[in-house]
Formats: sequence, C-alpha cells, structure tokens
Amino acid sequence: MAVKKKKATPASRRIDVHSHVIPGEIMQAIERDPARFQMRFEEREGKRRIVREGGNVFPVFPEFSDPAVKVAGMDRKGLDVSFISPAPMVLFYWLDAGVALEASRLVNDGIANMVSAYPERLKGMGTLPMQNPDAAIAELERIVRDHGFRAIELGTSVENEQLSDARFRPVLRRAQELKVFIFAHPYSFTPECGTENYHLRNLIGNPLHTTIMVANLMFSGALDDLKQLRIVLAHGGGYVPYQIGRFVHGHKVRKDTKADTRTSPERMLRRFWYDALVHDERALRYLIERVGADRVVLATDAPFDMGEEKPLERLAQLKRMSASDRALICAGNAMKLYGRRL
Repeated sequence: MAVKKKKATPASRRIDVHSHVIPGEIMQAIERDPARFQMRFEEREGKRRIVREGGNVFPVFPEFSDPAVKVAGMDRKGLDVSFISPAPMVLFYWLDAGVALEASRLVNDGIANMVSAYPERLKGMGTLPMQNPDAAIAELERIVRDHGFRAIELGTSVENEQLSDARFRPVLRRAQELKVFIFAHPYSFTPECGTENYHLRNLIGNPLHTTIMVANLMFSGALDDLKQLRIVLAHGGGYVPYQIGRFVHGHKVRKDTKADTRTSPERMLRRFWYDALVHDERALRYLIERVGADRVVLATDAPFDMGEEKPLERLAQLKRMSASDRALICAGNAMKLYGRRL
C-alpha cells in the first residue's frame, strides 16, 4: 500500500519558484501546424527535440507535460510546491500578435490543467502575448479570473524591446493592480558576439539579459512609477548583485543615468526578489548577505541540465544561517509573493 506523503506545515515547506513546463496542449498544436507556430518537433539520436524556425534546438523532457513526472521530480528533490512556468522557448514573442494570443491561451490553459491534477503541489504561472499589450492585459485578466493564477512569467525582453519601454507600462501596471508577481526569465534567440560557442549563450548570455533588464527598469524611472510591482529575477539576479556598486557610482557621476530617475540603484536593489540558482555556496552566501534573506527564493530550473538537482543541500551548505532566514528562503518569501495560502 502506498504511503501517503506527510503534509508539510507552512514553517517546513519547500517551494520552488523556478520550474518549467511545456503543456501537451501547445505541443499538440505545434505538431498539427508547425508553420503557424514557426516550430516543429524532430527525433535526433533517439531523443525528441523542439526546433524553432531559424535553427534553435531544444530538448523535450517528459517532465514538461506530465504533471506526475513533474511531481516525482519534486519528491526526489524534497520539494513540496512548485510554481510552474512556460519554458522560455514557448513564450512566442516572435509570432504575429493574433497567433501569439492563441499560443498563450493554449499554454496557460495547459498549465491550469497540469495544476488541476496536483492542486496542492503545483501552482501556475501564465504567459502573455507581450507584442500586443492590450491582448496581454486581457489574457492576464483572464488567467487571474478563470485559473486563479497569482504569477506570470515574462521574458527579460520582448524580442529587441525592453520591459521598461513605455508601451509595456500598462501591462506591468495591471499586474501590479492585480497583485500578480512577475518571474522575469532571460529571453533571447540571438547570441551576442563572442557567445556563439561553448554554451556561452546560456552561461554568459542569460545572466547578462537579466542585468540589462534590471538596469533599464532602474534608470528609466519605471520602478519609481510602479512602486508595488513585485519581480523575481532568475539565476540569482544575473550580474546585478555583484555589479550594483558600479550602477550606484554611475548614477552619481553620469548625467544620463539621472535623466529619468533620482532614485539610487542601491535603494532599488531590494525592489526585486532573487532566486537562489547560482550553483555555488559562496555566491549564494554573498547574494543573501547583499539583498537580504527576505529577498531570496528557492529555484531548480527543472528539468534543464543547467538547473539545480539538490537545492536543499546547496542551502544547507550555509551553516551559519539562522532557522528563520532558512524558512524565509525555503517557503516564507514565496508564500508572501503568492499572496494566498499554499
């Protein structure tokens, strides 16, 4: 007879804020009409892959679409709850606005179906067709109303446009009004010069894209305008915690950095939350010391190989951390972001 998993108390829960899926609904739609979504599936060396028009290739994992496999992975890692978000290759920012809305709805409804299979273990994050801000707002309101989503995942840019651009401000403002938090994930299918080889597009490019987004949000005055907006940054916030001193110094000595805001980047550092996915004990210790334990959340980036297979062991390496700070990082901060009982 199967042993029922003991229910974790709020104080002992372990909540993963960075876990990816590609629901079966969108995969089936791509299989039916690959030209419409500018993607296709192929088998290579016995493995299934997604191929985006233009040559980008990504692996397909069972955990993407099977909620039972997702939960089994959580059990293996000692996690109680995961906020599941679309894998970045299915944000579909490159499509025409109408097709992008169709794709977003398929992804969001598919995530809701996965959540319904394990409602106590999985919580949904939606995606929005950001190339059409009006449609993005309508879809945001729908997933909050119909699916109860309390979070959305946004790319750190929308193709070549920054989230700080004025045309996206209504979307961010509506998220703020609905008390939906944003999980900002690196998004780019164009490698920077020098990152074409050695997986540097991920190793360097992903943290760089987060850093660029944060800098633009800080210096543009967007954070002054959106004082209650809550944003979680992937991969430990990229290079931001390490280079915040450079931002602060630049804001003091360069006129253009003060053109749109008088608020120091030092004050804005704690406007963000940071996931703990930094792959190094010393880096994690520095992150917590720099931004505060009340601004750090657990993350695995499952099921990708650049993720964290043993997130609790990584946190346990920090021997001098207080029990209260550990509880905040493991669950307390995520519960506060979610805004409802988990």
